[in-house]
Amino acid sequence: MSPSESAAFVRACAVSDLKEDGVISVELGGDEIAIVKTGGEVFAIRDWCSHAAVPLSEGEVDGYTIECWLHGSCFDLRTGQPTSMPATVGVPVYPVKIEGDDVLVLAVFPKTELES
Repeated sequence: MSPSESAAFVRACAVSDLKEDGVISVELGGDEIAIVKTGGEVFAIRDWCSHAAVPLSEGEVDGYTIECWLHGSCFDLRTGQPTSMPATVGVPVYPVKIEGDDVLVLAVFPKTELES
């Protein structure tokens, strides 16, 4: 995070919006983020494939990986690292916490002049 940015947990969606092994896309802090539920856990990963720049949220979830629908690159939901080719560069993952039925994601926002 740069000195001109700040971070905060923000509501991304409701836990009840997520199906097991399902994914939805949300926009937080100007970023598209895929919210994934698998194995009873919830993860947040940048919603783009580092190989082809297409939404990962349109791919399939298998255990702790999400597969890009275009070329089959897979990414670990816990680390963002690619687990299969053709992708060789990871994508950002975001801390998640659950409060009641709310999925909160740590998002980064530009600081306002008052925060500087």
